[in-house]
Amino acid sequence: MTPRDRRAGRRAERRDTGRPAAAAAAGDVGLVAAAAMAPGTFAPSLSPRSTLDQGLVTGLATGLHYLLSVGTQDVLEGLARLLARGESSAPSRNAAVIGVDCAAVPLGLAVLQALPPRADDPLRGAVRQAAWRAGATGLSGALLGAARLGTRALDDRMHLGGRLAAVPLAVPVGLAASYVGDRLRTRGDAGPWGRAGVPSALSSLAVALGIVAGSSGAAYGERVLTDLAVRGLTAALPGPPELWRPAAHAGLLAGLGLGASSVWHRAMHRIEARTSVDVPVIEPDEAQRWLPTTVSGGPGSLVSWAGMGRDGRLHSLATVRPRPLPTRPEGVPDLSIETVMGTPAVAAPVQVYVGLDNAPSPRERVDLAIAELERTGAFDRSLLVLVSPTGTGYVNYVAVAAMQYLALGDVATVALQYSRRPSPLSLGMVRTAREQNRLLWLRVLRRLQEREGRRPRVVLFGESLGAHTSQDVFLHWGTLGPDAMGIDRALWIGTPYGSGWMRQVTRGDRLDVDRRAVAVVNDHAQYTAVTKERGSPPRFVLLSHDNDGVTKFGPDLLWYPPDWLGPSRPRPEEVAGGSPRGIPPGMRWRPLTTFFQSLVDMKNAQTSGPFGAWQHDYRADLPRFLADVFGLPVTPAQLRGIEETLRLRETVRERMFAVVPGAVG
Repeated sequence: MTPRDRRAGRRAERRDTGRPAAAAAAGDVGLVAAAAMAPGTFAPSLSPRSTLDQGLVTGLATGLHYLLSVGTQDVLEGLARLLARGESSAPSRNAAVIGVDCAAVPLGLAVLQALPPRADDPLRGAVRQAAWRAGATGLSGALLGAARLGTRALDDRMHLGGRLAAVPLAVPVGLAASYVGDRLRTRGDAGPWGRAGVPSALSSLAVALGIVAGSSGAAYGERVLTDLAVRGLTAALPGPPELWRPAAHAGLLAGLGLGASSVWHRAMHRIEARTSVDVPVIEPDEAQRWLPTTVSGGPGSLVSWAGMGRDGRLHSLATVRPRPLPTRPEGVPDLSIETVMGTPAVAAPVQVYVGLDNAPSPRERVDLAIAELERTGAFDRSLLVLVSPTGTGYVNYVAVAAMQYLALGDVATVALQYSRRPSPLSLGMVRTAREQNRLLWLRVLRRLQEREGRRPRVVLFGESLGAHTSQDVFLHWGTLGPDAMGIDRALWIGTPYGSGWMRQVTRGDRLDVDRRAVAVVNDHAQYTAVTKERGSPPRFVLLSHDNDGVTKFGPDLLWYPPDWLGPSRPRPEEVAGGSPRGIPPGMRWRPLTTFFQSLVDMKNAQTSGPFGAWQHDYRADLPRFLADVFGLPVTPAQLRGIEETLRLRETVRERMFAVVPGAVG
């Protein structure tokens, strides 16, 4: 038989057996699902994405959709084989596969209807995702089977000898399904964000293909190493290869985990070393020359300068002077309280900061902070601000300076460092920070209760992870927690989505929550509207920009469509001089895709930029919010002066010092 005869015979066999219609081969179904999900990865989200960002989102999302759909189709095909055990013909087996694929669609929908989503129930979320995956995979297999039946019929009608039936259909079928389904759901203007922030598919395709190829290469390499290990174990030890294959997989994964753990710990040690090194910002002996006695690390301080860590030292150096300095370095403007506010300062601001290296344990750090508060006269100020810093110990310079201007220096701040790592790497420190903060705040409360005469008002301030660790002190106590600890007001900016207290006071109907006391707002005009509607200002304010990915990203995006993407989402709206309100209409919850898009949004939200109010940058918002939330009276002219001064301080800081200046003011 010639090769031509053999090829003709194979084509005839495919026509007789119906093989093209079967092709619900798992890999082909996975391609349909991946192709159907790929266009959705280009939908707009909270922030513009670079070509690399888009490639990462597309590659990771479509790659995972492919792998999960392949595994699910394997399960469905296994079920079809069980149902068609008595059938020997290929058409019957293929029909069974298509029948199971079709049945999976309504069954998956029934499970989704029977189990409404819950953000705090990962098990329910896993069941819902399994049902969704089964339905989506079944639909992909059914569509592919139907498309192949159609092309086969057309091929026979046109007498093409199987050439049309041999055309790969998986990707076109997936893209067509995406166009029909997804296109209808993303109508409307994308709002202030626009689609301009989404790079073209062609420019991101190479990155996405590289990610998929890299993942496939890693999987292939793991399989080759596993085969080698199985052959070695089988030759050396008794037992069949099937016995040693799981052991080989486990051994390789364990070795990979140990290697990754070693690299991780080395990287963390290097990061912590960089944030602890004592490098002068201005000059040697800067603490004695540039710090007043009311600031930690300065003359007479109980807190050692070297132990405060990099961010603690920079925090102290950024204090605002109550009066003009007799001598200032060339190029440093006079930004003292007296000059900016046009009136003499009431007192010298107090800044207490205790670093991780200042004392070996949380209890000792709290003892040191209380002693430093006593030494500096912090309890004699009219306003005491309890600050929880971000991961490395950073305290927002703009916030502290704004409070010092607004209070005319009659203010004290206190902060305890709890980590040396950046915030994304400090999530495991939340519990430690919570317990340390709670101990300090209770000690402050007891000290004020023992005090005779005037007592300062106690307020809270936290930014990003500092907001999370600050709020976590009151977890499961609602708004009764701050009241019980004597907290008068609180302002939290950029609260991460993972804050449990935030979810408790903004969702459901808890008996320990006073709804009128809490507000989540995007901008100052929104805060003013809430105050007018309620008749009194909310005491606990969470300032969270609608386009801040830090406030939106969480692991439950894998299984839960969040409220902020629901039908009650805020409408897009421009805000003059501020961060826009609302969520892009084209953004909706897509399994896996939204998780990766929001992960990129969180990363991009923290990118440094010019002084403003946008995404995770709240600097331009702070003066007005601090004045209103903390009840610090200020004239419009003084407020404008503070805003201009803070902008100038940031400019001088960036120009004069590699990290931050100390002597400004």
